[in-house]
This record gives sequence, structure tokens and C-alpha cells, in this order.
Amino acid sequence: MSVCIRFNFVIICVGALLGGYTSFAVAVDRPNVVLIVSDDQRVDTIAALGNEIIKTPHLDSLVQTGTTFENAYCQGSMYGAVCVSSRAMLLSGENLWKADKHLTGQTTLPEHFRNAGYATFGCGKWHNGRESFTRSFNAGGAIFFGGMSDHFAVPVHDFDPEDRYPKKSKRIGTTHSSELFADAAVSFLKGREDAEQPFFLYLAFTAPHDPRTPPAPYDTMYDPADMPLPPNFLPEHPFDNGEMKIRDEKLAEWPRTPEVVKEHLAAYYGMISHMDAQIGRVLKKLDESGERENTLIVFLSDHGLAIGSHGLMGKQNLYEHSMKAPLIFSGPGVAKNRRVDNLCYLHDVFSLVLTRADVSGRSVESHKLAREVFPPLNTNEMQRRLLRSRSDEAVPAFLREYRRGVELAYKDEQFSYRQGKWKIVVYPEQRLVQLFNLEADPNETTNLAGEKDAHFHLSNLWNHWNDSQVLFDSNSTKNRFKLALNDLKPAPDGKRP
Repeated sequence: MSVCIRFNFVIICVGALLGGYTSFAVAVDRPNVVLIVSDDQRVDTIAALGNEIIKTPHLDSLVQTGTTFENAYCQGSMYGAVCVSSRAMLLSGENLWKADKHLTGQTTLPEHFRNAGYATFGCGKWHNGRESFTRSFNAGGAIFFGGMSDHFAVPVHDFDPEDRYPKKSKRIGTTHSSELFADAAVSFLKGREDAEQPFFLYLAFTAPHDPRTPPAPYDTMYDPADMPLPPNFLPEHPFDNGEMKIRDEKLAEWPRTPEVVKEHLAAYYGMISHMDAQIGRVLKKLDESGERENTLIVFLSDHGLAIGSHGLMGKQNLYEHSMKAPLIFSGPGVAKNRRVDNLCYLHDVFSLVLTRADVSGRSVESHKLAREVFPPLNTNEMQRRLLRSRSDEAVPAFLREYRRGVELAYKDEQFSYRQGKWKIVVYPEQRLVQLFNLEADPNETTNLAGEKDAHFHLSNLWNHWNDSQVLFDSNSTKNRFKLALNDLKPAPDGKRP
């Protein structure tokens, strides 16, 4: 029987357990929030999470003092600039199909905090429209309205409460982007040393996005000759995935060579280590001001990057290296040095942070995922929060079951569903399918779709994929393709060098 995939994206509702540990319940001050976002950072680029080459002492400290999600996904993108969709989802809390790229008509995460009486400060990259930035923050600095630039000459604006930001007010940064943005964050923290108002700080780096140009001494910190190739390195991707000629894929010639990929990786690691040092400056200022004990710190990247994996260089694909990203919580009430493998989306941060800070916005039902970050609320407190939150206009429908899988999509060219250790990827134009066992093959090197016992796993994933329709606006037609499972053939694996 022909079965058609229906891509109905499930919003995970995870926040209502986040604020109820005892010491917070009796605290006078609401917690501050520092949300730090990197750009194009793979999930495997933090030393404390197993990378033996890279140096990231300050991100390591967040891992050691907090909770890390090891299966946090960017849900995909409707654009080649994957960061546009990813950040729109993060800032709106909406799924891929509902998040507006300019956040038009959508209350943003910092806007909720501003409406709740927080001082909100934004600095760094904002790739989702100027109007949404102005209503999200009541202050800011070193604001970059764009996607990428020369890291040593970033065009930035100072904050304009009237949302004008004319071209003539633009200035060119005179330091590396990571230093420029961290300077603004540190200046904000320094300027509020005697303030009693809680704050929300949004610090968005453009590192380690290319051009990969770390300053000295980070430009020579990693010798290309010593850089290990990704375990799934290929000279070329084995088939056309629908996005082989985009800018990112032109950063290295075909076929990719080990020497060139190692050069990219050395510079990439240098960018991350330099950014880590700037994050350290922000953490140090929080410590010096005495704010750290009452500050929830969230670190994440908008998505990952191939940079040689599967013969690709960019993030316009649905492999693990490109859609998974670091996600770390650290702060009061957060379980320390804990790693959890629950499936989640990066935009789940929206609900987690709002409810942890006790800000009316998008509070949600009891959820297993939340217990992995903060101790659970007692029953009375839970009921109180739910009753209060359901009267809030910003609260969407409630998810009544634990997320069993994650759905990913890139434009109308690639679609994927993961449940447990199994993952299916479909390429409609090519009528190709991949099946991976992520437990046995975390680097996705062997497509099992052609194996004799594959039909059972493919059918199981296919049916569960169709069933995941809990919270989706079904009038959209962009999220569907009419193919039966037997219309697809196994995609080829690449030849390893």
C-alpha cells in the first residue's frame, strides 16, 4: 500500500518544570539570563565533550558546571543561509514551518523578558530583521545586521531605540569580531554593577563561520599536519543531494583533499579557541560582579558544519555533523556535569529559559526532558504554573506526549526523521533514501537501506513519521511530498580514500 510522508513538525513543550527548585522558589530576585550563540560550530568541537585536540577551557567549565544535551538538533532550514531559519526558530520558539525569518508578528525570547521588566541587551549577529531587534531589546551594542563579514572589519551599529539604523550610522569594527562582540557584552555587565534590575544578555558570535581567520596566536595554535580528518571524510559526496553548488560547497575544490580539509579544520579550531577565550572574559565579569550565582547561562550553536565530512563543506544537508549542535545549560539549579541524550530541538531553549526564569511567555506541560536540567516542581506549583500560563496569549497548544523522534528538513530537497538509534533521510528529487543505525554507525558511513532486513526498520520509521502530527498546521503544502516507500531506492555510499 502506498504511504505518503506528511511532515508535521512536533513542538516539544519542555519548560514548566524549570523554575521550581526550592532555593529559587524563595529567592527575591529572578535569575539573570545570558544566552550565547556561536555560528557554524559542530557538536564535536568542545574538549570536555571528547575532542582531544581542541582547547576550549571556558566551554569546558560550562560543561562541568552544567547540563549538556548531546542530541540537540537544528530542525533545518528553508534557506541556504541555515542560520536564518535556525535563529528564527530559537528566537520565536516556533518550528521550521512557522518561524518567520524576520520574526514578524512573533514575540521573541528577549522581548518576553523585556515585557517582564528585564533589562535586555543584544550584541553581535542578528540575521532576522531590524524591527524585531528593536522591540526585543532596550539596549545593545556592536550590532551586526547580516550573516557573515570580514572578521576584522565587521560593519556594526550602535543601538537605536527608534529603529532607524541608517547606513551612515554604520561603523566598522577595529578588532576581531569575537572580541568586538564580547567587548560590548562586558561593557554592558560593567555598566550595571550596582543595578538591581534582572537582565537578559544575548551575545551572538559570527565565529567560527568563514572566513576562518583567527587572530594571533590562535592562527597558528593548530598545525594542519596534526589535524585528524573527520571519520566520515570523503573526497566527494556520492550523489547530488540537491544543493551541491551553493557558496559553502565552493570553499574547497572537488575532489576534497586531506591537506585542504586539514587546513580548514586548523583555522576552524583556531576560531573556536579564540571565541572560547572571549566567552571566558564574559564569565569572568559575571564572577567579578557577583552576578554569576544568580545567572542562567545557555550556550549553543545555530547548527553544525560538514567541513570535509561526507565530501561536503557546508551545512546545507541533514547529516548529524551539520544538524546537531552544542547545547549547554549552566547556572543556579542546573544539574552539574550531566549529559543527557534526550532528543530535542535547539528552539526548545525558548520554553526552557522562559519558564526557568518564571517569565510569562510559553510555559508548558510536565515533560521528561525538563527533569534532566532542573529538579521537578511539586504538584501544587506545577498546577499553579499551568493555570497561569494557559491564560497567557503567547501560549500555544500543548503537547501531550513525549517526543519520540525529531523531524528535519532542508528546503524541499531533503527530509529526515530520527527515532531512537534509527534515522531515515529522503531525497525526493533523486528518489533516494538512506537508513542509518546511529548507535552502531554514529558517523553515518554505511547506508543500510539496501540491506535484506532494512524494510522492517524503514517501514517502522516511515509509519512513525506519518504519525507525528500532534502540533502542526496541516494547511501548509510545503511540508509534504507524495512518495511511497517503494518509490525510493538506496542512495550510494561514497568510496573512502
